[in-house]
Amino acid sequence: MSGIALPAEGGAEFKERSKRRRPPLLVIICLLIMLGIAVMAAFGNAVAPRDAMAQHLDVGLTRPSWTYLFGTDTFGRDIFSRVIVGARAAVVGPAVVALISFAVGNFLGLNAGYFGGRTDSLIMRWVDLMLALPGLLVAVVVVGAVGGGYWMAVLVLAVLFIPFDTRVIRGATLEQMPRPYVEAAVAAGVPRRRIMLLHIWPNVSATALANTFLLFAVALVALSGLSFLGFGAGPGSPDWGLMLAENRTLLFINPWAALAPAAMIVIVATSINLIGDWVYERMTARGVTR
Repeated sequence: MSGIALPAEGGAEFKERSKRRRPPLLVIICLLIMLGIAVMAAFGNAVAPRDAMAQHLDVGLTRPSWTYLFGTDTFGRDIFSRVIVGARAAVVGPAVVALISFAVGNFLGLNAGYFGGRTDSLIMRWVDLMLALPGLLVAVVVVGAVGGGYWMAVLVLAVLFIPFDTRVIRGATLEQMPRPYVEAAVAAGVPRRRIMLLHIWPNVSATALANTFLLFAVALVALSGLSFLGFGAGPGSPDWGLMLAENRTLLFINPWAALAPAAMIVIVATSINLIGDWVYERMTARGVTR
């Protein structure tokens, strides 16, 4: 009895799904970069070849060499070591800003989109007011008036970034409200908080996470800008923005003293944005509608 040959589509389909699961090469590179940044942030002082704060006035300003890969600044401090140790300030502050904005912005956005009416009006009028303010200028004025420094700048930026998350999550929540699964949950008598957290939020989580990655990158640039202007990290700190400000006059003597921290800001901000886009595409392609 002769058998009937069936097309071997299962294997091809499985291979195609596996291929789609693998991140693109560019995303893999970005993930490796962020892994390296995370190691530098956690173990910077141990990884750096020299003390990032140590001054060697006898060495002074030097160009890149095998002894000092990125050269030294005016005080003889090793630029390479300072870039490594500076990863901690570059990552921790923006992460705190993004997490605070994520938590508070998601809470306000969900409430505004779900309840509507006065709740929505009150929250969104506050959002409109905050978005109308020039954020960086407000941060400069507040941090300068209070005389806070790095962590005060982080707190001010977190407050200024919350409205962006709130507006995005509100819009995503409003898009989910007419869906049948929400109407079914309401008809079944499911508590409103449960509907918001266990039904609606999983379906807006891709947007929420992508926006958090974006805000991390924006916070990194903003904090570096405040440090560049003298309103962030304290003088002499191995902060990328501050290093760029202190060494910008050395461009024609040791350009790496300014270009290295500037390049790190651009590389990290770009990498985290590309990772966020990939995460969003993966989550939306998978689908989480319940």
